[in-house]
Amino acid sequence: MAEKSYVLGFDYGTDSVRAIIVDGENGEEISSAVSYYKRWKEGTYCDPKNNQFRQHPRDYIEGLEASLKEALKKAPAGTEKKIRGIAVDTTGSTPVAVNREGLPLALTDEFAENPNGMFILWKDHTAVAEAAEINEIARSWGGIDYTKFEGGVYSSEWFWAKILHVLRRDEAVRRAAFSWVEHCDWIPALLTGRTDPLTMKRSRCAAGHKAMWHEEFGGLPSEEFLVRLDPLLKGLRERLFEKTYTSDVPAGGLSAEWAQRLGLEEGTTVAVGAFDAHMGGVGGEIAPGSLVKVMGTSTCDMLIAPNQEMKDVLVKGICGQVDGSIMPGMLGMEAGQSAFGDVYAWFKSLIAWPLGLLAETGKIDKAHAEELAESVSALIIPEIEKAAAEIEPGQSGLVAVDWLNGRRTPFADQRLKGAVTGLTLGTDAPALYRAFVEATAFGARRIAERFEEEGAKIRDVIAIGGVAKKSPLVMQIVADVMNRTIRVARSEQTVALGAAMFAAVASGLYASIEEAQKALGSGFEAEYSPNPNYVPVYDKLYQDYLAIGNFVEEETNQK
Repeated sequence: MAEKSYVLGFDYGTDSVRAIIVDGENGEEISSAVSYYKRWKEGTYCDPKNNQFRQHPRDYIEGLEASLKEALKKAPAGTEKKIRGIAVDTTGSTPVAVNREGLPLALTDEFAENPNGMFILWKDHTAVAEAAEINEIARSWGGIDYTKFEGGVYSSEWFWAKILHVLRRDEAVRRAAFSWVEHCDWIPALLTGRTDPLTMKRSRCAAGHKAMWHEEFGGLPSEEFLVRLDPLLKGLRERLFEKTYTSDVPAGGLSAEWAQRLGLEEGTTVAVGAFDAHMGGVGGEIAPGSLVKVMGTSTCDMLIAPNQEMKDVLVKGICGQVDGSIMPGMLGMEAGQSAFGDVYAWFKSLIAWPLGLLAETGKIDKAHAEELAESVSALIIPEIEKAAAEIEPGQSGLVAVDWLNGRRTPFADQRLKGAVTGLTLGTDAPALYRAFVEATAFGARRIAERFEEEGAKIRDVIAIGGVAKKSPLVMQIVADVMNRTIRVARSEQTVALGAAMFAAVASGLYASIEEAQKALGSGFEAEYSPNPNYVPVYDKLYQDYLAIGNFVEEETNQK
């Protein structure tokens, strides 16, 4: 590269969007910035008790502009003129109803405050009944089982279940929705001005893992199947898409409007989008046999293998296997846990509940009460982890199950609930916290076993994400429970770095993702090896975890 070139990655997470500017030659982070979603932070449009989690497209647009402008402020002068490519990752499945022009309904006056016209976040579980119907009909209708490349089980977290749920419950949205678009497809379409739902380039990653798209089917599930599922789906298939694209392919060039709004060069290459975990796997330097664990509010577990190696093998119980969804030319396999960091956040909220009563005591004014509550709340997890680290495995007699937000893998079932056994009057908060950390580690082990039981090879384990960077206790327990050494990626923004790698390839700086990984990868900063004294203890506790989980599942199925 004769002159300096930069690439830009946008990482849309559950709470915020991150922008990272990367040196296109060596992967050095030039600058980065985070913008939190204003409406989401206020809890607007969400109803946690009913598992409803919606996000307004204005949060995404405002976050896009704010994060990049802040990142450019931190970068050397003239950086904006040298950005060659842009790539975007998002959570998913996070679809939205759009009109004929590809505008999310919530950006129109009629639906501006209607949650059903907004993006349906990955963690929204309002479509449990619809997912169950998809599974039942896929197995019984006498035609192709369209779930076979999805692990054999369709989830309420995914595309078709969410669409059907909204169509059934909101006649106004049903009338106004011309098509439906994933978040990771809409942002590149917005940036390039190519928002026509019939022509925008759709992500292979999103379509294959969440929408039952496969080349063997000629694309999406057949019209006959969809109408059998519900006549409300009649005609929708032809208003969606047939072709899909991997993220090393350009979605188009940055439009004049968005070049001006962002302060970048018109025509800058914008790559086809993908899900955060999948681009994160690339940023974490995934290779065949590397299980990359994206450890945040939930987990996504990424694994790739040569297509020929997995020929005719269907891995049951995971979240899909898709050619090119992670690395072009490789079979991408996804699994995960519906709650990971969210379990710890729930525990923190549970413990912190009495802090809301400080102002009620009359001993302290409201402003100081809120300040004190915030200060104490910030100490809960760090301090409780210190105490939990002093507890030996098995010492407390507690065993928990991590399905507080349902189960994603193996065999997705969002009806399932968490559980804990062994409680006594002597149980304290650190012991209970450690039990839930161990539960999330047991869930991680079950995923690895599911892959290997079906013939997918795991050579090593790589961890990325907030939990991997912030909690040595969690990482050591996961290593002990899995009985595997785990390496932690060095980059603070590994997912956004993966997006930047795709931007580098789509814009022509590198010929392949493998080349981009080699040049731009950040390497690893930490390694956790299993404690041989704890491995046999956790083997026993893991069997208890499985037994308790089986009981919960049996009881749930009988209701």
